[in-house]
Amino acid sequence: MNSTSSTASSTAVYFRVSSKRQDTASQEADVKRYVAANGLEGATIYRDKFTGKTMNRPGFDKLLAAIRGGDIKSVIVWRLDRLGRTASGLSSLFEELVARKVNLVSLRDGLDLSTASGRLMANVLGSVAAFETEIRAERVLAGLEVARERGVRLGRPAGVHTAVSVTPEQVKQVKRLTAEGQGVTAISRAVGLSRPTVYRLIAA
Repeated sequence: MNSTSSTASSTAVYFRVSSKRQDTASQEADVKRYVAANGLEGATIYRDKFTGKTMNRPGFDKLLAAIRGGDIKSVIVWRLDRLGRTASGLSSLFEELVARKVNLVSLRDGLDLSTASGRLMANVLGSVAAFETEIRAERVLAGLEVARERGVRLGRPAGVHTAVSVTPEQVKQVKRLTAEGQGVTAISRAVGLSRPTVYRLIAA
């Protein structure tokens, strides 16, 4: 095996998206250009469709196992946040890569972990990624609070997944209409309750 092939076989490419509805197409174009330009077409590819808020992911776990087994000496990612979105998780990963003398290249961030400036930049970017995630969560919570103040009902509709208040009169109506042979849909409309609630009252 020549040196180029050897380098390619010890190089890993990692792709990640957060959900099954997303794909890695936007990441792959840049990575493929880099791989081709550096003669790394034989690099091993690892993929995940998993949140970056945890470092425990199927594809990433396999990559770590290969690194710890000494099979991988360089990792290429499209952007640093593909590896993870927690400062602690990324910092631990950087420390392990440095200790094992495994390089990390992040194309969009212009990062190369083999240099001192690259290691500093990696930790700064990891902190920024974690900060952005926290800010996003805070915005969601703030939006929910504003909605509550405006009287907007949050969560699942009552009567579908949660119990609703049913009056004794409604219970009597449901029992009477059931005895008369009325269907659940007709009973639901007549007493103003959802079908699941009517089913629950009939079964009670």
